[in-house]
Amino acid sequence: MDISENPRLLFISRAYPPIIGGLENQNYELSVWLPKITETKIIVNRKGKKYLPFFLPYATIKALFMSKKYDVLLLGDGVLGIVGWVVKIFHKKPAVCVVHGLDLTYKNFFYQKFWLGFFLKKMDKLIAVGNETISAGAKRGLDAKKFVFIPNGVDIKKFIEKYSREDLEKLLKENLTGKKIILTTGRLAAHKGVDWFCENVIPSLNKDILYLIAGDGEKRKEIEKIIAKKNIAQKVRLLGRVSEKELKILYNTADLYIKPNIEVTGTMEGFGIVVIEAASCNLTVIASNLEGLKDAIKDGQNGFLIETKNSTAWAEKINLLLSDNNFRIEFGKKACEFVRNNFAWEKISRKYIDEIKKTLC
Repeated sequence: MDISENPRLLFISRAYPPIIGGLENQNYELSVWLPKITETKIIVNRKGKKYLPFFLPYATIKALFMSKKYDVLLLGDGVLGIVGWVVKIFHKKPAVCVVHGLDLTYKNFFYQKFWLGFFLKKMDKLIAVGNETISAGAKRGLDAKKFVFIPNGVDIKKFIEKYSREDLEKLLKENLTGKKIILTTGRLAAHKGVDWFCENVIPSLNKDILYLIAGDGEKRKEIEKIIAKKNIAQKVRLLGRVSEKELKILYNTADLYIKPNIEVTGTMEGFGIVVIEAASCNLTVIASNLEGLKDAIKDGQNGFLIETKNSTAWAEKINLLLSDNNFRIEFGKKACEFVRNNFAWEKISRKYIDEIKKTLC
């Protein structure tokens, strides 16, 4: 094959909409943007984790039959490493695997021994969504030379829309006159730090601040207990899971976006796609200076990084930004432009193609 031409891809994803999540969103966007550049066949699991034991053998068999027609096998995450290994045995085709944080930290003996210790080592290239992921992979015995960092992308037109504070009031069913809105979205997992933030930062914020938490997860009950213990019910709203329209209203009407991650053994933030989604809506972002968030947010360019668990620094930065509307609004516009130039899927997908081409040299 003339490698000056774009390679034909067989892309397999075991995490895909309608299931909601960062991995699902990233794999979906790849399935949308890669076919705009090159011939791409997609095999996806739309039924979530419960269907995974059936999907892995199904995807393996289908890939074995279809690989002859394609030049490279692209796998959406590390769990699919076994599929790549089997296909390489029979067809000798290059296999490229996207690697996320949980692909490396998942605490399961068999996964660590076979997937990390064997299958992923057989891949021709590993695309990491964060530099911290590369470091974590090298520590676990994966060849650092096989890794390349390509950040997650964002569809810069997907989330930005003209919603007003009145739309937000209708969503929340309350009057927000005089309120400053800070927002967090996503799964309420331990490493997301939302419970820490509620307990240690919210009590120190000005009384006019309302913290909206969109998402659900294992930490919800703990957050509810903290809200009661700290007597901050007037400052916090737990919204649970929200629709895409509701998410757009939140992104386009909040004053600040907050990502207060903390370090938790056995898990990590591979990238933090939600922070660039928020910034694409002209929203100023504050995030922990931690793990993959350091790849998504460039301090002073598309957001601000704060030392994790430094409650004083968090409270001071939030209060400062909310006190200067002009600066915050202008910075949000600057952040949106930075995202457009550095994280637009149109550009990120081309980086994928460029790296995949190299496996054919």
